[in-house]
Amino acid sequence: MGPGAARHPALLRSEAGMNPAAGGRQSWYVPDAFLPGDSSHGVESHESACLLNTGSEAAVVRLTFYFENREPVGPVEIVVEARRTAHVRLSDPAALGGVELPRDVPFAYSAESDVPIVLQHSRLDTSAGAYTLATTIAYGQ
Repeated sequence: MGPGAARHPALLRSEAGMNPAAGGRQSWYVPDAFLPGDSSHGVESHESACLLNTGSEAAVVRLTFYFENREPVGPVEIVVEARRTAHVRLSDPAALGGVELPRDVPFAYSAESDVPIVLQHSRLDTSAGAYTLATTIAYGQ
């Protein structure tokens, strides 16, 4: 706990006082994802699913990837421990249980969780010789 907590008692929370009701949704959708084939400056272009679990139970999240001209891939199971985050690099097959998503192909994905979570989608594109970062909260219901 940082020094600000001592000055602001309202910021103090005991483990017993944690609210087990987590924020977020159990179904999330990202309709626009793309892994550029090119990168520059030694920094890989990539997309990330940033998962936040504020609840008191681990979240089992299943990602399914959709394409314009092929069958879906997945589900890929990710576990996000209670009160933790997971930043899942979609360009990393090891993070996706061995699934290798194609580069230079538009895709979308859904995330289904057994407990409420929040999903933020981030893109770092270095293909044009500069860094372009885009991020958004996914559509949740």
